[in-house]
Amino acid sequence: MNKQSEKSVFETLSAINVNDKVEQKNGLTYLSWAWAWAEVKKNYPSATYKVVKDEASNMPFVFDPHMGYMCSTEVTIQEQTLEMWLPVMDGANKAMKLEAYEYTTRYGKKSVQGATMFDINKTIMRCLVKNLAMFGLGHYIYAGEDIPQDDKSVAEKLATPKKAEATPKKAKATPKKVEKKVTVINLDIGDDNWDKVLKYVIANKELGLKKIGENLLTKYKMTEKVKKEIAKSI
Repeated sequence: MNKQSEKSVFETLSAINVNDKVEQKNGLTYLSWAWAWAEVKKNYPSATYKVVKDEASNMPFVFDPHMGYMCSTEVTIQEQTLEMWLPVMDGANKAMKLEAYEYTTRYGKKSVQGATMFDINKTIMRCLVKNLAMFGLGHYIYAGEDIPQDDKSVAEKLATPKKAEATPKKAKATPKKVEKKVTVINLDIGDDNWDKVLKYVIANKELGLKKIGENLLTKYKMTEKVKKEIAKSI
């Protein structure tokens, strides 16, 4: 007995990763019907599908003038038959009817065009894909998952323990610059600092009175009388 025969149809088809065969449109995920059917036939050559027709009209849809169109399919795999249905919708996933109509949203009025046979045909094939999902193919997409539950490549990645990452060395904290507090000294004529200040003034006459005054004020607090006396030395 081979491995496939040991598994159910659902287990076999639900393990197939379909991520690279889908496309996104208006927030919904669509799977290529041609690829989906080919994948089913590879695994189950005897699989068949049927487009369900309305008994009264013999058309491949059921129509209601108030509600719109509904398409249905039946898929049979290994003597099990499942049915699925899907309404005919426009790009905004609004039901299409015989005639165009408008509806109101908070952004204003929107319109829905009347359905054509092209729309019917698209819906039938999308319904077929949805029908195949009932057998497992792409089922995880409808369930809101990103990967099949039995995807071995993903399972192996999740099971492989990550290498222990080296603990990054803590960066040395940049020492904060400590601002030196400047002690302002009261300068008075004839005190201990007076002679030192006069020597500085005489030695730096070329800086001019304004610059010399600015330099001295960074260290000394001076009265107007002291400033005038210093000016005499320049």
